[in-house]
Amino acid sequence: MVLTRRGAGALERSMRDVPAPTPTQVLVRVHACAVCRTDLHVIDGELPQAVTPIVPGHEIVGTVERLGEAVSGVRVGDRVGIPWLGWSCGRCEYCLAGRENLCPNARFTGCHIDGGYAEYAVADARYTFGLPEAYGDSEAAPLLCAGLIGYRAYRMTGEARRIGLYGFGAAAHVIAQVAVAQGRAVYAFTSPRDTAAQDFARRLGVRWAGASTEAPPDALDAAIIFAPVGPLVPEALSRTAPGGIVVCAGIHMTDVPAFPYRLLWQERIVRSVANLTRQDAREFLSLASRTPITTHVHEYDLSDANRALDDLRHGKVQGTAVLVPPERRARH
Repeated sequence: MVLTRRGAGALERSMRDVPAPTPTQVLVRVHACAVCRTDLHVIDGELPQAVTPIVPGHEIVGTVERLGEAVSGVRVGDRVGIPWLGWSCGRCEYCLAGRENLCPNARFTGCHIDGGYAEYAVADARYTFGLPEAYGDSEAAPLLCAGLIGYRAYRMTGEARRIGLYGFGAAAHVIAQVAVAQGRAVYAFTSPRDTAAQDFARRLGVRWAGASTEAPPDALDAAIIFAPVGPLVPEALSRTAPGGIVVCAGIHMTDVPAFPYRLLWQERIVRSVANLTRQDAREFLSLASRTPITTHVHEYDLSDANRALDDLRHGKVQGTAVLVPPERRARH
């Protein structure tokens, strides 16, 4: 499914030759690819760095079918995941400092590199990761972005014991389970009328769920904003205790409005998350193998990618939408 123009319903079905890997790449037969809000940002033209035409999708699970001649450490037949960060230069000051997520030359899957809305994909072997065996293909797909970006944002909350999650979608439903398993209190904030998402959050063990405009019963030590809504920044700040942290986890957000200094005072912090590193992937996937995380997925046929994106756009998906190629759907 190829993006050649911007806007809702823009993906077009296309038949292409199976791509050949370069010496440093692997060819992966796609089993499942989760649908991410970042895909909507790409399709809607909110990420100007995205190229067209492009095959979207960066939460890819599949099997390695062919190796580039210089690839080591990966074997044909391995089940691997392919995330958002698809390549970095390895030479700039950020890469050398272990901050490859900030590499100015980085390339991203489904943005600069054809992604997983397809039956085959090629990927730099350095940016493929083995997956915990306990997860099926569709169930593992959300771990590759909702999980990884959620985990990076979660780490930035430090030792916070009371954590608010603004926007209870794919990432929040994964990280809420991690935080609950680690004994932290989670507070879920949704759009005012989304009582279904609030009920979903309560079923996952959060301490409280309510509208994003409501005051939680306790002051928060930290908040993570997954919804791409700038006005949530001062709202979340107003709910944090002194020294609290507000983490903006999205790659795109509407403008943050002006707000009074008193909301930031008392050493509160606002920071953003940019992309991910390979170390994030190794740490989180190891954690996922030890922590009971249930990824709630809704499968769509690959050819129904536009419908899956539309459902995500209109809040009709609880958990994660996952695209599955026809052959894999037939096996189910």
